[in-house]
Amino acid sequence: MHIDVEGIELHWEEAGEGEPLLWIHGGMGGGSDWRYIFKEPPSGYRLLAPDLRGHGASTNPSGSFTFRQCAADLRAWLRHLELPRVKAIGLSGGGITALHMATAQPALMESMVLVSAPPYFPAQARAIQRQFSEAMVGGAEMERMRQRHRRGEPQMQQLFEVARGFADSYDDVNFTPPYLSTITAETLIVFGDRDPLYPVSLAFELHAAIPRSYLWVVPGGGHGPVFRDAAPRFVETALAFLGGDWSRSG
Repeated sequence: MHIDVEGIELHWEEAGEGEPLLWIHGGMGGGSDWRYIFKEPPSGYRLLAPDLRGHGASTNPSGSFTFRQCAADLRAWLRHLELPRVKAIGLSGGGITALHMATAQPALMESMVLVSAPPYFPAQARAIQRQFSEAMVGGAEMERMRQRHRRGEPQMQQLFEVARGFADSYDDVNFTPPYLSTITAETLIVFGDRDPLYPVSLAFELHAAIPRSYLWVVPGGGHGPVFRDAAPRFVETALAFLGGDWSRSG
């Protein structure tokens, strides 16, 4: 499915029935990545999985990219779907997008799970971003990327340029504690303690600043420690959290 919003054509997938659950993929990913986590749509949810601008089948004619703009895209899309309030899972850049949504329009987010999403880019992340290339990604992941991103090599090169541009961007991902304190959504922060991009100390900063937040540090986990063998436990934990089990238990 697709819709024209904010100057782009935004594509998304829907699966399952029930209350809306937004899956927001990370940078270089796509909406269909939810299948790497869930074997099937989670029971009781209408899973909504958009491709962020310039990713997957979504367009980005201007070539410019910010997570703040992605949040505006998704807010416009949710208005089109007549969904005033949602739950969300955001992975890395998808979590940054969710933070922008939750701070710009707090009532929109009922609860959210943020996986490996930083409040700002630390020096170690900027060093990696500055030299980001196909060689760093590896052949197997490049093939998966080609399957996700349907507009060929120009789209792929645009995404790499965007990622390298993050190294010198300071205003888009800059969530200060006062800003984070405006979030009203119950928030589960998930971080690996061996993330090469974002040190686990950033998770503690988020937890200290977001009022109704919980912190789950995954021992030995890297960036996005919710895939492969870790997926079943993540699904169980995230769905229990989104279902309200944690708040009911105190």
